[in-house]
Amino acid sequence: MKQPSTDTGAAELRQARRQSRPYFWFVAIFSFFVNLLMLTGPMYMLQVYDRVLGSRSEATLIALTALVAFLYGMMGILDYTRGRVMGRVAARFQAALDLRVFDAVVRRAAIKPDQLSVTGLKDLESVQRLMASPVLMSVFDIPWTPVFLIGITIFHPWLGMLAVSGGAVLIVITIVNQWVTRTPTLKSNIITQQSEQIADQIRSEAEMVQALGMRDASFTRWNTARSEALKGQIKSSDLLGTFTSMTKTFRLFLQSAMLGLGAYLVLLNELTPGAMIAGSILMGRALAPIEMAIGQWALVQRARKGWDNLAQLLSEVPEEAGRTELPRPRAKLDVQQLTVVPPGEQQASLRMVSFTLNPGQAVGVIGPSGSGKSTLARALTGVWRPAGGKVRLDGAAIDQYGTEVLGQYIGYLPQRVTLFDGTIAENIARLSPSPDAEQIVEAAKKAAAHDMILKLPDGYDTRVSSAGGRLSGGQVQRIGLARAMYGDPVILVLDEPNSNLDNEGSEAVNQAIRTMKEQGKSVLIMAHRPAAIKECELLLMLEGGARAAFGPKEDVLQKMVQNHQAIQQSTGQGGVR
Repeated sequence: MKQPSTDTGAAELRQARRQSRPYFWFVAIFSFFVNLLMLTGPMYMLQVYDRVLGSRSEATLIALTALVAFLYGMMGILDYTRGRVMGRVAARFQAALDLRVFDAVVRRAAIKPDQLSVTGLKDLESVQRLMASPVLMSVFDIPWTPVFLIGITIFHPWLGMLAVSGGAVLIVITIVNQWVTRTPTLKSNIITQQSEQIADQIRSEAEMVQALGMRDASFTRWNTARSEALKGQIKSSDLLGTFTSMTKTFRLFLQSAMLGLGAYLVLLNELTPGAMIAGSILMGRALAPIEMAIGQWALVQRARKGWDNLAQLLSEVPEEAGRTELPRPRAKLDVQQLTVVPPGEQQASLRMVSFTLNPGQAVGVIGPSGSGKSTLARALTGVWRPAGGKVRLDGAAIDQYGTEVLGQYIGYLPQRVTLFDGTIAENIARLSPSPDAEQIVEAAKKAAAHDMILKLPDGYDTRVSSAGGRLSGGQVQRIGLARAMYGDPVILVLDEPNSNLDNEGSEAVNQAIRTMKEQGKSVLIMAHRPAAIKECELLLMLEGGARAAFGPKEDVLQKMVQNHQAIQQSTGQGGVR
């Protein structure tokens, strides 16, 4: 039974499908004529056996053959045309949902990175494949099955009874096929997806796997999952093959039985030889859509599961509502009683946190691991929504800004920086299809990464990958900082910016912070290393997800940190070892 939570998503899918309703009618009309022209073969055989052979008229045979050639040619053109139309309907359906599904997948992954039950784009592709496949065309042909069966019955009631009985058996086989293969196919798809995810993870961490001598262990882990996937695929394939072979064998037997019964009726002088052959041809045509559905049932099941997954995804991640465009904000951030519950958890990792950051200020957020620093960073950038309280940017709650707009105003350097496949310039420009070269260089200069980039073989056009390639961790982090500063944001959120940097890199980050403050902008630094808070006037200390202290740096250090004098000395030197 469909869950109520998927109703909204299912409505979106139906709306996208409804956009092509005129084309479905067009295909239905063409299908009418295609199936009507399917009667050409039986009528031709009827005329040849009953008229041509009896009259021995060559002229009649030539005329009938010419007419049949023309009619079959028209049928081929119509069938080809409806196939092309359905291919474009499928492409239109996918194009209408590509952006929506992609956006939902990204937003869902941001808040639920461990939620792997919905593949999103692959589900959309499975639905598109079904819409463009011949099996969907059989939906337009199935209504003609009763017409063909009636035609057989007109030839002789016994033939009609045999045809209806055979059709009923095939329908029962189809229902049993759906019932028996559904669960194994679903399990096989899930296990296959899991094995692919393991392979992707090992490939993305290939450097670590190689360095730690984990190749054999990782292969064993992947191979175990892959073997289970293969077992599931074989089981599903065997079941489907069983029903496909059963259907094909029974249909061939049924056509032979139709000929045998027809021959018997001819011997009784109750049927003509032409009607015997025509009835056999009609029988094959009547059962063809059912046989097609059974043979392509795996495709149908994948599409049905994909449709359900998409309905669930689009319901859980509704489309963002349009927002009134606000003027460019000042770098003033008000956090009011902020409470954040990580997605999928019951306990808040940040509770009732409040502070204010004014233009030209930098605040360092310190505290032990697990105190909520990264949670605060995700909440300030809009990745995680507050369970309580508000985050206001220049007086407006951040949820009043669209995701793309908020990203222009709040630059973010995550704890783990990942580059995308492409050039350094494309990465700094956030993969913009029309990047601004001046802004790219300006952002790199603000991040003190310009000279570093120029020393690379191709400078800004040096190609990198998600694994970083030839770049060191510090270089990747500085490029990530330039990406955060691209587009001139008013607030910069840095999560552990010094984690991979040497003294030169740390000083580059501090220079970027000074530049931001001089321009009247604000900076938040989530830090473990004292060097990271050198340029901070304010400190926010978190303990257990709650605010333990907030105020001028010296006051907080003196109040909360026993060795504050040592830390003050180390920050004055620009770093610690």
